[in-house]
Amino acid sequence: MTASPPQTASYDEQAAPTAGQVKITAIKALEPRRGATLIKVETDAGVSGYGPCHGSGPFVRAAIAGLEGPRLPHLGLIGKDPLAIEVHFQNMFYSYPQRGRVVGVLSAIDIALWDLAGKLLDLPVCRLLGGPFRERIKLYSHCGGGDFLNRAEWRARAQSMREDPHGFTAYKIDIHHALRGHMQQTVPSIGVQEARDVSKAYALAREELGDEIDIIVHCHNELDLPSAIKVAEAIEPIWPLYYEDAIAPRFSEAWVALRRTTRLPLLTGENLVLSEEVLPFLQAHAVDCLQPDLINCGGITGAKRIADLAALYQTPIQLHNVSGYVLNMASQQVSAALFNCPMLECTRNAADAPEATGEKLVIRDGYMHVAMRPGLGLELDFDYLKANRAEDEPWWGDDSA
Repeated sequence: MTASPPQTASYDEQAAPTAGQVKITAIKALEPRRGATLIKVETDAGVSGYGPCHGSGPFVRAAIAGLEGPRLPHLGLIGKDPLAIEVHFQNMFYSYPQRGRVVGVLSAIDIALWDLAGKLLDLPVCRLLGGPFRERIKLYSHCGGGDFLNRAEWRARAQSMREDPHGFTAYKIDIHHALRGHMQQTVPSIGVQEARDVSKAYALAREELGDEIDIIVHCHNELDLPSAIKVAEAIEPIWPLYYEDAIAPRFSEAWVALRRTTRLPLLTGENLVLSEEVLPFLQAHAVDCLQPDLINCGGITGAKRIADLAALYQTPIQLHNVSGYVLNMASQQVSAALFNCPMLECTRNAADAPEATGEKLVIRDGYMHVAMRPGLGLELDFDYLKANRAEDEPWWGDDSA
């Protein structure tokens, strides 16, 4: 990490020579057979930008139609300058407030606009955001499932994690395996025996992984407050890197109570929308790190606002990132440009990226190397995407060929 911010012109200064010269002509969507649906923002310059989102192709196209429909023609993007990203962000998220699943579609449009801006200005997004603080980003990944109370299984599992060719030195380990439950399913209050199981599971993980591998105790907001406190006590001996998403995702005094009862570093944020949902966590000093997801938080613009706000409270962020090649490329660009973003999440198969051609993700020694190509640095394989669409999905909504 550099000692001081790089001296780079602001986005407005970089965009000024090209502002007003290009118009958005269409916003389209494509649902692949597997992975995130892609948004494409087309322009009259023949250049397009791409962003990922959740939801089926028909749902995403309906959300786009709602944005561009006759009810709100003044807020739509078609016919407007793609470089006016702040204006579009305001119109999409605040002029006519949007919440729920449609936020993901609007976030994808914002990501696509940044990709498009980088291509039009011939600069990587990290430079448009102020310049890279780092050329490679430290990663953490994910542990597989199984019987978490079985030492032999842990020995094999830990060996696989230590020998992963990408060299990850930190892993999320999901609590629902120790509780013998289902991921993201709310559980009744746990008792003493369940707490003992959690303690044993993570003690085995630490014994087999050793001290050189960091452990993030990974929940999915399934615990109530008394259970979260029990789990914190059970896992404290292993010194986890973070205790993640223990209780319901929105801010409440329960987060403050959990903060007061444990010394463990607390992490949350993947389901928070825009900076106003993050602010109360910061004001209450309720967590040690925030984990926004570009798809959920308002895209690149939303994440940058969250990171800048968190910096005022001396709080780091690290992006939640589990949704494929395009989100990986967007997340690396944002992470590189943020001073207070020391790490990035990454799946163990991220570098496979069958939808990419040319240079894919470069992951070595537990770090992702930042692409310095224009925009997000994407190199999409359109032949692959066309051959691997979801059933009955038209090609960018135009035809079925």
